[in-house]
Amino acid sequence: MAFITKKDRSKERFSLLLLDLEEHYFEQHTAYNLTSRGPVANRRSSGSLKICSKSVIFEPDDAVQPILKIPLKDCKGIATLEETVHNPFTESKPACIIIETKQIYLIKEENVVAPYKYERGETKVTFQLEAPGKTEDVVQMLLQLHRASCLDKQGDQTAMVAAILQSRLARTCFDKNSFQHVTEIPHMECVAEMVSPLVTNAGHICITDCNLYFQPMNSYPDSVVQIGLHSVKRIYKRRHGLRPLGLEVFCTENDLCSDIYLKFYNTKERDELYYYIATFLENHIVECTAESYMLQWQRGHISNYQYLLHLNNLADRSVNDLSQYPVFPWVISDYSSTELDLLNPASFRDLSKPIGALNTERLERLLERYRDMPEPRFMYGSHYSSPGYVLFYLVRVAPEHMLCLQNGRFDNADRMFNSVGETWKNCLEGGTDFKELIPEFYGSDGSFLKNLLGLNLGRRQGGGRVEKVELPPWASDPDDFLEKMRLALESQYVSEHLHEWIDLVFGYKQRGCEAVAAHNVFHPVTYEGGVDCDSIEDPDHKIAMLTQILEFGQTPRQLFVTPHPQRITPRFHNLSATPSLSSSELSPVSPSMESFEDLTEESKKMAWSNMNKLALQSCHKIHKEAVTGIAVTLGGDSIFSTSQDSTLKMFSKENGLQRSVSFSNMALSSCLMLPDDKIVVCSSWDNNVYFYSIAYGRRQDTLMGHDDAVSHICWRDDKLYTASWDSTVKIWKCVADDISSKKRTQFDLLAEFEHEAGVNTLDLSPAGTLLATGTKEGTLTLWDIANPLPLNQLTCHSGKIHQVAFSPDSRHILSVGEDSCLAVTDVQTGMLIATVHAELEQRCLCWDGNTVLSGGMSGDLSVWDLLSSKVIHKIPAAHSGAVTCMWMNEQCSSIITGGVDKQIILWKPEY
Repeated sequence: MAFITKKDRSKERFSLLLLDLEEHYFEQHTAYNLTSRGPVANRRSSGSLKICSKSVIFEPDDAVQPILKIPLKDCKGIATLEETVHNPFTESKPACIIIETKQIYLIKEENVVAPYKYERGETKVTFQLEAPGKTEDVVQMLLQLHRASCLDKQGDQTAMVAAILQSRLARTCFDKNSFQHVTEIPHMECVAEMVSPLVTNAGHICITDCNLYFQPMNSYPDSVVQIGLHSVKRIYKRRHGLRPLGLEVFCTENDLCSDIYLKFYNTKERDELYYYIATFLENHIVECTAESYMLQWQRGHISNYQYLLHLNNLADRSVNDLSQYPVFPWVISDYSSTELDLLNPASFRDLSKPIGALNTERLERLLERYRDMPEPRFMYGSHYSSPGYVLFYLVRVAPEHMLCLQNGRFDNADRMFNSVGETWKNCLEGGTDFKELIPEFYGSDGSFLKNLLGLNLGRRQGGGRVEKVELPPWASDPDDFLEKMRLALESQYVSEHLHEWIDLVFGYKQRGCEAVAAHNVFHPVTYEGGVDCDSIEDPDHKIAMLTQILEFGQTPRQLFVTPHPQRITPRFHNLSATPSLSSSELSPVSPSMESFEDLTEESKKMAWSNMNKLALQSCHKIHKEAVTGIAVTLGGDSIFSTSQDSTLKMFSKENGLQRSVSFSNMALSSCLMLPDDKIVVCSSWDNNVYFYSIAYGRRQDTLMGHDDAVSHICWRDDKLYTASWDSTVKIWKCVADDISSKKRTQFDLLAEFEHEAGVNTLDLSPAGTLLATGTKEGTLTLWDIANPLPLNQLTCHSGKIHQVAFSPDSRHILSVGEDSCLAVTDVQTGMLIATVHAELEQRCLCWDGNTVLSGGMSGDLSVWDLLSSKVIHKIPAAHSGAVTCMWMNEQCSSIITGGVDKQIILWKPEY
């Protein structure tokens, strides 16, 4: 319906929808119909004569008279009629065009949209052009098109019409008088077709340094379509007719309908235009990815409705292509109650199953047929989205589209979209009905549920006329119905389960063994790549196959090949329930803690929103080699740092260097402060971990627990986590109070996690139940600390991982590595959901789940917005070499960085 709202030309009687499918409109001439017929016999009727590839159409100026459509295949003769005049003093009559035909369609009589009427029987129709000098050219054109329509094979007909079309396009070019500005510089010209639902219109494209122009060959509906390149917000490559020839341009962020959809004759020209327009869109290629939208949706930055629109767009679904119209799920299953309870799960459809699998009895019958079927097998004989299904829902606002699709007829009145409840029931019980919904059911315009055009759609078996759609008892009117449908789509239940439906339609359950297991197998021709039409040599077979696919419906392009992560819903503070994850991660936020947490969260949000305003507080050059770790006392009075120069330094902003300690002649790799502010723990390349007593100013204890360098350490709840290049991570009993006392500590080994390469970094989830590790070979592994077996493992970098960090809500892990990538991994599924490519390698980071502060090899500090994959602020050369470590306090209001340049720099966001 979006395409109707945006491109409404309701005042015009003629439209391309009066043509047959795949028919072209070549030219029009002002003319007169001289045929004697009906009450207007012997009166000539003025109007417009349209020359099309399969028909001749005459649109009278008098809107009461019907539009005449004469199919060329039904014509017996087309000729020029010239009356010979022997008297030299008598003015000769202009030449006429006479057409002998067996059938004429009468369309829009009395200017009413209704099923076409037919006049059958041999008839002669005579037209006279206002410009008689063009008569012979028009007749020759009609004779050529008539020969094409009379060829025996459909393939030959199509080829001949295509040759005529290309010949006409080749003889013309874009009229540069249409430029908005005389100073515009053309970049590229080519021929293409403008696409709208069920029809295409050929013409010339010209793109300049300012505008994109399309000039229709027939000057319909306008002499030129112009789009300013600087107003373009989104562009998408499209499959059209199963071939990569389409390009769709949007000048709005969220509108369902594009500003222009173009079909090119070859992919090279499409791609050249695409990349040229993309240069006017900042970071377009990075932004428009399924992963970036997934991240925004997961974190609640876009609604379920917006996310589904984005996925449809990325999966080649467009409102301009009814065979690939955006598909939305049925989410409500209750269409009989007087009140709709959106807090009751029983009110909702099971989103983990396709429509065809919701009814167990029907599914069993379908599976029985499937098991007995020869290859290629399929479970469902019809699709969940097709042109017929789209217009089934929209016939009341798009009647001409339905008439175009169904050869001038509406569907049987009893098969119309008469009732929402009946349609849902038929989708559950019908043997061949598995259709989903369209976006209009979750929009704000309910006109498709009303008969505002007063259409005569027929009478049902009970005698009643087909009028407005019958709504469920819980909806008082169309606006109320749509409002409750929107509330249902954005409800807690749907938010928690929508990823399951995405797995079926756009994800890993769309194809293969997962599709079989999910009872989600459709006819092979509906899938991308299921049929290679270019390899079919027989033109008739190719056209038949293409027509079958386009009319049957197409499965969206597959966007995800691993399970889609669940949305973060406000019900729980941390992870949603997962069998393999600890229940301590799943606890709701305690009411008694809410006000304190809200205050803390607000201060953190304030700090992160001002991270692009970092101000340098002080610099301290106290080491002889690269700084490797930073730890700070709770009050911030003392700062400790480790370095490859093998020393632990203690200093303060006010008093400068206060202590310097060396435990061995090997580099120290990291440090941390135990919570009582009495002990600093340092890891070393000499395979040991050292415990330094601040109070006594000496080494308090040593843990000798690895066979190679200890690369990183973490501490939580009297447990010390050590990562080593010996390919292990070990968990030790490490009670802070025991270490603070003078007695020697017993370090008990509680667990050991094996890796296939040296472990370079690790991080604990905020609740302390999950552990993430990163290796020298780029492998990220997620562990439950109560189980030595990995929960998830993936190679997300092509080289060493420098650092991994959980998001504050434990939903995601961010990692940076030698490959200059920032990778976001979903904790629940282990799926890599976003990869951002930096210009240079990033070595360390802090993040809040959306915004990242990272330090790079060049010494720059960068602030990233992960949702848009952009660097929103950069402090160039903060260090004169690589930034190697970073510390941030709990309130996110103080930052300390260390670098290869041996410097430690203190920063603060200004706000």
